[in-house]
Amino acid sequence: MNNIRSNPDYSDWLKEIKGRIANVRIKTARAANMELIQLYWYLGSQITEKQKYSDWGSSFIDRFSKDLKKEFPGIAGFSAKNLRYCRAFYCFYADIEKWQRSVAKLEKASDDIKWQQFVAKIRTQSFSAPDVEGIVPQIAGQVPWGHNIHIFTKSESLEEAIFYVQQSIENGWSRDVLALQIRSGLFRRQGKGISNFHKTLPSPQSDLAEQTLKDPYVFDFMTMTKPYNESDIEKKLVGHITRFLLELGKGFAFIGRQYHIEVGDNDYYLDLLFYHVKLKCYVVIELKNTRFIPEYAGKLNFYLSAVDTLIKEVDDNPTIGILLCRDKNSIEVEFALRDLNKPMGVSEFTFTEVLPEELKGSLPTVEEIESDFEQLHNNTGEK
Repeated sequence: MNNIRSNPDYSDWLKEIKGRIANVRIKTARAANMELIQLYWYLGSQITEKQKYSDWGSSFIDRFSKDLKKEFPGIAGFSAKNLRYCRAFYCFYADIEKWQRSVAKLEKASDDIKWQQFVAKIRTQSFSAPDVEGIVPQIAGQVPWGHNIHIFTKSESLEEAIFYVQQSIENGWSRDVLALQIRSGLFRRQGKGISNFHKTLPSPQSDLAEQTLKDPYVFDFMTMTKPYNESDIEKKLVGHITRFLLELGKGFAFIGRQYHIEVGDNDYYLDLLFYHVKLKCYVVIELKNTRFIPEYAGKLNFYLSAVDTLIKEVDDNPTIGILLCRDKNSIEVEFALRDLNKPMGVSEFTFTEVLPEELKGSLPTVEEIESDFEQLHNNTGEK
């Protein structure tokens, strides 16, 4: 037995079998999840229809829940709360007018052939409820029901919901990570920074680089007390590197902080250096704990030239720069980037600021505020 376990042919064969089994288990789980989402869609449509056209009273869902749980005691998902989620799920996606209003933004949501056919029908207004019924469970069924609840209860539009479904699939987000991204407003921030990528990078790399840029970047996983400088912020970010990489997005690999380069016998230090796996290029991130000024773009342009010459390999794409500052004027940024030949983007960043100790004592406590309110109430009552 020990001899066969050390045999490389057996090890390779065993690895292949394990991979096949794992793949089948994943496919089986996905198929089961798809069927579950289809069921919840159907339940949602039926509940919506019966509440609209039947006079069964306000406690109809509670009665329905008890009857289903009695008939299927070993199956979860038939609580009154979940049945109401099923109804909300159906109502969120089933609105035909909502799809028509969103068609322009939905067109680029997916390259899937079925999706493109569906969008084409919306554009020609030749689609109906069965078309929605055919596509929505296929989309939503790619993520667990718990993910879906977060998405359709927190999203303000169809395009936002579909964005979070696709990001969950692409990045393999857990439910907690999805909730974190929704709270931080990723949909509204993604691809919103100002850049010159389309002028300095070929397509489709420019499009992909554009999508990696957010505005603002939200570093709410760290707290800072004034006074602080760029070095303090860098240390905090690197100290929370997992959350930092999550905020940057998929594909970033951390290389180093205060990365040393030498140009013309002078030493320079890059705030943060990354390598982006999908873009196949180095990414220099410079932090400025101030308002943007044009000189910052010129300095970053210099750093990118240095990295391209000293670090970049032949098969790497041009290095990209991201300048993060506390505030910016969009027109100033556009002018600053207009004639630079290196690809870079500018975004703001935020984090949680806490009060210095010397100020905390000068602010009223909760008890003092309550006491003031009570006194004000008593004085008003006396009058």
